[in-house]
Amino acid sequence: MGFDMDLELLGKELVDSAYKVHTELGPGLLESVYEVSLSYELARRGFKVQRQVPMKIKYEDIYFDEGFRADIIINDLVIIELKSVEKLHPVHKKQLLTYLKLTGRNLGFLINFGEVLIKNGIIRIVNNYQE
Repeated sequence: MGFDMDLELLGKELVDSAYKVHTELGPGLLESVYEVSLSYELARRGFKVQRQVPMKIKYEDIYFDEGFRADIIINDLVIIELKSVEKLHPVHKKQLLTYLKLTGRNLGFLINFGEVLIKNGIIRIVNNYQE
């Protein structure tokens, strides 16, 4: 299953925006600083940006109004999970994949602004899960 050009363009703009924010601010600040800055940069580029979005989930017959909060959602399509840690762990990738599965979205980005080189901190996660 391939992505359309809109998602590919969105991904490229997101990566470019993350580079810009990291270059301006550097590593090691609070996640909330990067969240506000990255959201601003993406909105400036014309994307619809939502921050700290409560996401509903269902487990069997139980519905949770707020199963988790997505750090950033772009154009109602892509979930961005932000970190500002020395090193990402495998659980961080699995966490984002779970978010994608639970929301039926196909693309997410895990961005760790704690990396000295931001290119080492951007991970694209794809969910091709079909129910």
